[in-house]
Amino acid sequence: MEGALSKASSFLLARRAKKEMNSIGDDFNSLSSTVETSAKLLFNRLKGRMQTPLPDLLHSYNLPRGIFPKNATHYEFDEATGKLTVMLPWICECCFRDSSILRYAATVTATLQHGKLVDVEGIKTKVLIWVKVAAISVPTDHPGDKVYFSVGMKKSRPREVYEVLKDALEVEEF
Repeated sequence: MEGALSKASSFLLARRAKKEMNSIGDDFNSLSSTVETSAKLLFNRLKGRMQTPLPDLLHSYNLPRGIFPKNATHYEFDEATGKLTVMLPWICECCFRDSSILRYAATVTATLQHGKLVDVEGIKTKVLIWVKVAAISVPTDHPGDKVYFSVGMKKSRPREVYEVLKDALEVEEF
């Protein structure tokens, strides 16, 4: 009996140790990513290139300023490819005045084009159930009226709702 208890406790101890080691590895990877991103921002500042605030960047591409929450810590934008990566401190969601809700992963990627974000990864919206947002666009013929969210179908929402910057609330899962 004592041998079985010893083996069981050894197994549980090894399993917990492995879990703790994986957690340390995840923490290290997260810290490494944060340090790398901070280094890039510092390097750009030292070179004299100040980064445009994210709401202003979106506005310059004819998109509403408040598509991303105020909590966005920083972003990277490659003008040559249009690739936009937005970093948030945690998985979060924003509720908007029209009762719509957007949920964000800790990292959101998309291709930024005039009047649209395409190939979006890391944003969901609630349409009875949570669905992945594939693209966000503003029509060029009536740029002030609506914002369209492609979620397998196009869902239109009033643009004015997304012009206001909102704080996001942390949630458990994306």
